[in-house]
Amino acid sequence: MEFSTHVLLTYGYLLLFAWVLVEQLGIPLPATPILLAAGALSAEGHFSFSLALLAAVIGAVCADTTWFLVGRRYGHHVLRILCKLSLEPTTCVRRSQDSFTRRRGVLLLFAKFIPGLGLLAPPVAGQNGMSLAPFLVFDAMGGSLWITTLLVLGRLFGDVLKHSPGLLHWVARFSSLLLLLAIAGFFLARLYRRRAVLSKLAAARLEPEELKRLLDAGEPVYIVDLRHPLELLPDPFTLPGALHLSPDALAARHEEIPRDRDVVLYCTCPSEATSAKVAMTLHRLGIERVRPLRGGFDAWKKLGFPLDPIPDVAPALTTIQPAP
Repeated sequence: MEFSTHVLLTYGYLLLFAWVLVEQLGIPLPATPILLAAGALSAEGHFSFSLALLAAVIGAVCADTTWFLVGRRYGHHVLRILCKLSLEPTTCVRRSQDSFTRRRGVLLLFAKFIPGLGLLAPPVAGQNGMSLAPFLVFDAMGGSLWITTLLVLGRLFGDVLKHSPGLLHWVARFSSLLLLLAIAGFFLARLYRRRAVLSKLAAARLEPEELKRLLDAGEPVYIVDLRHPLELLPDPFTLPGALHLSPDALAARHEEIPRDRDVVLYCTCPSEATSAKVAMTLHRLGIERVRPLRGGFDAWKKLGFPLDPIPDVAPALTTIQPAP
């Protein structure tokens, strides 16, 4: 904690305000070490507990209000961006919206204690039409609860340090390393969760034979053809009942995707790369039942399974040709 303590003593409450503001705006710069250091300094009389609380709460409320207003203006588009910044990409959009619908103000009180949700709650509140005044009240209460908890923990730690000089020496020696490890752990956690989603998608891949059985049995399956329009020229066919959409168009129309059935994605790229990428995007948007088709269009065609013709492929392609 030596590094955090030195920085706080140098720049004071303004730094505390700015650090919390930046973190709550979505920049991966953890504020927890700074808040703990501020609490520890208050135990030694170098820092005012109440002023530290006030500065940090103002920073958090300013950031949250910004996201609230942005969420009210741009709605779901900003939530898609925040999901990429969130520590928990799967705790996104639909889950946040469902939680807010059920609990509203209560969610804002405890959102900052839940990884990923603290960043998403303010724009979700704005998107769902919550008035600004109630939002400010609940958000300030939630921010105060979160910051007070960290400051109190820091103060308790500061009391221990005063009575244990040996522990203070150990902390001064290793605190910078611990801070770097915490930041590294933040990014490693995101990487681990990303790989976990990819592993889950790999396990969920659907065999062409299984899809054929589902279609023959009349099961409701939502099939999406992700091939580029140029790929349709030599093969102007699609799987039975498939909807042809680009990855961006599918993400933009995600509200139309049913949640009560499997969503099967296919392409013609190696290892279903496009399907896997789009599937991860849909996972971040709260759509869980996504299954890339193993082997994609080529595997389905090779097995001789039925295909539907795509009319007017050539006219559609002219819209993407460059001007002479």
